[in-house]
Amino acid sequence: MNGTLRLYPLIAIAALGVFAGAAALVRRGRKSPEQRELERRSRINAIGRITDGTVIDVSEMPTDEAGEMQLLIYQYDVAGVSYEASQDVTSLRHRVDLHSCRTGLMTSIKYDPSNPGNSIVIAENWTGLRN
Repeated sequence: MNGTLRLYPLIAIAALGVFAGAAALVRRGRKSPEQRELERRSRINAIGRITDGTVIDVSEMPTDEAGEMQLLIYQYDVAGVSYEASQDVTSLRHRVDLHSCRTGLMTSIKYDPSNPGNSIVIAENWTGLRN
């Protein structure tokens, strides 16, 4: 019985090591919000259906960092349902001139057919903005 008591600290240390390793793997596997947004845009660009929409507004919002977040706010209809959405285009500002995006500008919208509320106006290699 005395030998069994000596194993408990070793078992506890081993369990702690396994837990710490698992926690490190989970943290390393987490994606940043920017990575998740890039994957979302890529997925919708690949599988999305296209419909007509209208730019409602362009907004610049201050962020916690030193910069500003640029939002493109738009409206579109799918199967008789009207959707209003916004897309953060800050990382895509090299692809779009927000000052030329005026209220009422017609645009193409790509949306997820299984979730029409999930949509984009612009991606890395596609844009629905019309001149």
